[in-house]
Amino acid sequence: MKTTYNGKMLRINLTSGEMKVEQLDLDLAKKFIGGRGLGTKILMDEGVAKVDPLSEQNKLIYITGAMTGAAVPTGGRYMVVTKSPLNNMIASSNSGGQWGAHLKYAGWDAIIVEGKSEKPVYLNIVDEKVEILPAEDMWGKTSEDVDDLLKERHPKCSVLNIGPAGERQSLIAAIMNDKDRAAGRGGVGAVMGSKNLKAISVTSTKKVMEPFDEEALKEATKDANHRIRENGVTSAGLPTYGTAVLVNIINNVGSLPTNNWQESYYPDADKFSGETLKEDFLEKQGFCHRCPIGCGRVIKLNDKIMGGPEYEPLWAYGSNCGISDLKAISEANYWCNEYGLDAISAPCTIAAAMELYQKGYIKEEECEGVPLVWGSSEAIVEWTRRMGACETELGKLMSEGSYRLCEHYGHPEISMSVKKQEMPAYDARGIQGIGITYATSNRGGCHVRGYLISPEILGMPEQLDRLAIEGKAVWAKIFQDLTAVIDSMGMCLFTSFALGAPQYAALLNAGTGTEHTVESLLEAGERIYNIERMFNKEAGMKPEDDRLPKRLTEQPIVNGPSKGEISKIDITLPEYYAARGWVDAFPTEETIKRLGL
Repeated sequence: MKTTYNGKMLRINLTSGEMKVEQLDLDLAKKFIGGRGLGTKILMDEGVAKVDPLSEQNKLIYITGAMTGAAVPTGGRYMVVTKSPLNNMIASSNSGGQWGAHLKYAGWDAIIVEGKSEKPVYLNIVDEKVEILPAEDMWGKTSEDVDDLLKERHPKCSVLNIGPAGERQSLIAAIMNDKDRAAGRGGVGAVMGSKNLKAISVTSTKKVMEPFDEEALKEATKDANHRIRENGVTSAGLPTYGTAVLVNIINNVGSLPTNNWQESYYPDADKFSGETLKEDFLEKQGFCHRCPIGCGRVIKLNDKIMGGPEYEPLWAYGSNCGISDLKAISEANYWCNEYGLDAISAPCTIAAAMELYQKGYIKEEECEGVPLVWGSSEAIVEWTRRMGACETELGKLMSEGSYRLCEHYGHPEISMSVKKQEMPAYDARGIQGIGITYATSNRGGCHVRGYLISPEILGMPEQLDRLAIEGKAVWAKIFQDLTAVIDSMGMCLFTSFALGAPQYAALLNAGTGTEHTVESLLEAGERIYNIERMFNKEAGMKPEDDRLPKRLTEQPIVNGPSKGEISKIDITLPEYYAARGWVDAFPTEETIKRLGL
């Protein structure tokens, strides 16, 4: 039977050097779709929930989606699934670019990495041929240098790697691919570094996966592309201004966190907006594999062409650090990628450090010549480098993320995080639904596990009142379940501005031979969300981990269009648990049974 699954995975033990080809359980793959869902199921079944995330016992899964490599819009994404060293919970980090598609074309649905190499190594994959090769000459090198070196060594390859931050096991280290794409969240780069695995280069000869029903896939793809072309966000906003189209939009509703969430409106936001980035720095659009949208930014900075900042680092280095200097923000973002740091957690940790400095908890002498003052362009660039290199005492501490930094100084409340992971660029006091998804995200503070900004701000699929709480718990559940499906299919979340469950079901059925209805597809997403929660419970999560920082629930917004608002998560969270069939933050036996878990 033709299908967009390859039907095989590669298991590599770096301690012994053993490599095994394993057959993919297609029934299991269809039940959990692929990518994020299947990766979590494998981790759960193999008893990873209770291990030390930085020990040899942790496993690192690079896994493609069911539709990765298929002729569908944005069908090129992959997931890194492991146990997070940042919060000891599930880490499943998503990335685009080209690497995921090349892994699929090379013949592999997933690579499961176990153990730890004695010395630095990299994997070189050429279709079905896989080698473990020495990487001592790459250890210490930054992302771009490693990418260039491996492309010289293996022409036409696509490169995934960690930077110095991952080598030094920074808890906010990312895994980079194609130079500036990132599986950014949860400290996945630290897990890769703990195994002495520097990079994976992939060269493939195949160009597309053969679907179950080619004609049906052509029709479903034609419909999907038409909807993407007709949607204002995917056809105009994102291609023209990138994700940074949101800077002015979110600021204008008074939900752009400023000075580490002490304020929520920044008068100079336009200075680092998508409009200004386009005007002053943009060279061209950046496209991931089979992407018809092209939200990526390729910019020119100091006569160098590089990947430009997304909305999140623009905000996190910008208003959240009291900065409007777009040149400095772009430079800090570049070093964030080069050292392999999470481009949300790293700048948010700097913002937390600035508040600690503002309040006298971090002393002048600890800053070693670069004070952590609001508005300092020098500070965001230099402290990014210091965190990435882990080269000063404070730099090392900051490389563990804002929660541990603030806890060290006796003020964990200053860390704007959920489950020790820094929240992204939307103040949940002024956008009520997104607060539910932050609090209940299985991997910690996150917007792309249920993007309620779509209905609450952008009006898709319908306009919701951003300050209302009625019905938001159910909306949060549905968006979380659909997102789990999209991640597991290997498609980009941004397609969901234009596509809904019927379109995803049509694409998946044509590709894999499943017979999903809208209802069964959303149930698959629900199954994925619940198994992540079951993993977290086994890993030691407590009900109180589903919470927002007290600043959001007890301190009203002090300025801007959302002045006076607080998050009403105390009301919406019980409603959310009821909608999920959970009690005290975890699935009931009845829910587990219903979902076949």
